[in-house]
Amino acid sequence: MRDHSPLPDRSLDRSPLHDRSEIRDVVQTYAHGADRRKPELVASMFTPEGRLIIHRDPGSTEPPAVRTGRTEIAKALTSLERYLATTHLIANQLVSFEPGGDRANAETYCTAHHIYESSGVRRDRVMSIRYLDTFARTDEGWRIETRTLHCDWVQDRPLTG
Repeated sequence: MRDHSPLPDRSLDRSPLHDRSEIRDVVQTYAHGADRRKPELVASMFTPEGRLIIHRDPGSTEPPAVRTGRTEIAKALTSLERYLATTHLIANQLVSFEPGGDRANAETYCTAHHIYESSGVRRDRVMSIRYLDTFARTDEGWRIETRTLHCDWVQDRPLTG
């Protein structure tokens, strides 16, 4: 498979359909970058001062982790290196545009598989994630200003077969 190409330039096309498509491309590029261990690619989906807010597992009393700026966001993604593999499956997405059309809010569902080994057994930590995003249209195209990651449930199970 060839390397992931940059997002298409849609700066002259301001229709809602194309804007929704570009926003979905940003979300899918984030997932691709996470799974392929490309933290700089993930960080490039944010505005330069973008924020990533990660809420802990359901029921956790710990405050969310907050990373600001592309450098901190790229560093945060290196935490995925502890897994043998990950797969982030992007599903439902609702997008609403603010008046003027240069800002948007989105809620995107994701099922994320995190494969690791424990005591000689391969395991899958499955997470049901919701990304609550604010987007801004920039010179680079649509970019995430703030991503708040909520984990609705987690299941940990052995891989069999």
